[in-house]
This record gives sequence, C-alpha cells and structure tokens, in this order.
Amino acid sequence: MAQRVLVVEDEEDIAFPLVRTLEREGYDVSWVDSGQKALDTLATSPEVVILDLGLPDIDGLEVCRRAREAGFEGAIMIVTARAGELDRVVGLDYGADDYLAKPFGLAELQARVRALLRRTASSAQAGSTPPNGLRIDVDARRVYAGTEEVPLTGKEFEVLNILAANRDKVVSRGRLMADVWDENWYGSTKTLDVTIGRLRQKLESVGVTDRVVAVRGVGFRLEGGTPDA
Repeated sequence: MAQRVLVVEDEEDIAFPLVRTLEREGYDVSWVDSGQKALDTLATSPEVVILDLGLPDIDGLEVCRRAREAGFEGAIMIVTARAGELDRVVGLDYGADDYLAKPFGLAELQARVRALLRRTASSAQAGSTPPNGLRIDVDARRVYAGTEEVPLTGKEFEVLNILAANRDKVVSRGRLMADVWDENWYGSTKTLDVTIGRLRQKLESVGVTDRVVAVRGVGFRLEGGTPDA
C-alpha cells in the first residue's frame, strides 16, 4: 500500500507542483486548502503532513497543536514563508517534526519527506514485554509500554532514546539540544522543556513507571522502572 501524504496548502500554484511531485514518487497524496479540512482529513492517518502556516481559517501552528492533542502520531513538516527563528522554535514546540522555509526546492522537500517516512516506518514487534515495561525499538523508532505503543513525535523519541541509553545518568541540556536539534542551535532551549513535558505526560498516561527527572541547572535523567532486555 502506498504511503499517505497530506498536503495542507491554500495556494494552488504551490500545492499542485507538490502534489504532482509526490505522486510521481509513488505516494498516495491528498490535498486540502484549509486548517479545518486538514484536521478532518487526519482521520485517514497519513504518515506525513506537509503543513503551511498561513491558512485562511486556522493558523497552521494551531492545526499542529490540535493534531497532536488529538493523538495524531504521523510526522508533521511545516512549510512557510515565516523564516524567523522564533517561528521555527514555536513550530517545534507545537509538535512539528521538521520545518522548511519558502522558497524551497522540490528535491529538498522529497528528501525531507523520505527522511520523515523512515522515522515513522513500522516493523513487526518482536518478543513480549512485562506490563508497563518500557521498550524502545530503535530501528523502527517506536516505543512500547507493555504491549501498548506510546505515540511519540520524532523529537520526543530522540530525547527518550538518549535518556534511555544513559539510564540513571544525567544527560546535560546542551547535549540533548546538540544531538536532537542541532549542534549549532542558537535558539531558546524552551523547545527542549516543552518536548520533555509532552514526553512525561505520554509516559504517565500509559502507566510507565520510568520517570524523566530534571536535575536543576544541569539536565535530565531517566530513572525507575524495569527496561525490557
């Protein structure tokens, strides 16, 4: 079955080339021109959403926030003419996985979509896990609490994976920002705090006994629980 991509763009002259290009890549592409239509279409569970911010009815950031709050697990890539650092930070804070500033080349867009699809690609779940045990499938980029999958964004997964690899040890804020975002990131580290907050909520909601603990002025530590071998 072809992988599904949803394009959310209100300008036809921008949307049509995107749709044609992605269809030539073999994706099942849908296109909507408003935020509300995008939220309605998420019920079809696309693997990737290409989301414009300047929509006529609902701002794209709000669409992104509502999608995550409703439990949408697919990748979200924001494309926008707003190239400022603050907009990029806010977009990531709202749950986006990637950010592409207009104008952009179609080849770059294709490469980013492929990267996002690799992140969300599924694989057969191997073995069994004790109830509420935390298991991380690194190859498939999926996390399980017992037999239940925990829906994480790309950034949430990467933060958790680093913390789990250093269980019971403090991982500095600087390392997390460099490894998960960019070693040359000069924006606010608030995006890390927001990501940690969402990660905690998701783990707690499924009864995971592992806790992400903040070490004031230093970083974060994953402790407690019994990781699956």
